[in-house]
Amino acid sequence: MAIRDFNGQRPRFGSRVYADETAVLIGDIVAGDDVSFWPQSVVRGDVARIQIGNGSNVQDGCMIHGTHKGPYTEDGFIVSLGEGVTVGHHAVLHGCTLGNYCLVGTASVIMDGVVLEDRVMLGAGSLVPPGKRLQEGFLYVGSPVRKFRPLSEAELEMLKYSAQHYMSLKDQYLG
Repeated sequence: MAIRDFNGQRPRFGSRVYADETAVLIGDIVAGDDVSFWPQSVVRGDVARIQIGNGSNVQDGCMIHGTHKGPYTEDGFIVSLGEGVTVGHHAVLHGCTLGNYCLVGTASVIMDGVVLEDRVMLGAGSLVPPGKRLQEGFLYVGSPVRKFRPLSEAELEMLKYSAQHYMSLKDQYLG
């Protein structure tokens, strides 16, 4: 795996973290315990901090990046993922905050200043425009995203299962 320092910042990891050898992790990244980075995921903490909570997984081909402080974004935007977040294949997260046990569908895009409250499911291919707040316990779909319906009890349980499955899978890779 490519772990790179940038401007004196080096990625920091909790225990039992798995990063595929093709993952690229740069700069100011703080990942908790049992986090996994899958093939060809890119996490760039070069202009803003990336925080990833315990038990979260960043799947194949994902891109995670913050937004720098500047004339158009006075404070910039870090990326913050809560615990047990599943970031599906080829998703893009840019300057956003995700609560605990969210699921980001395959090839979704989440932009600057977006907040997903806890237990939000985002359908595949969704686009969440800058500054939106998605309410806890709902499925959101579309481009641009719209609230579709409340999550069922089974879907709420599946959010935790998804995180647990990826923790188990990364343990197999760690041997």
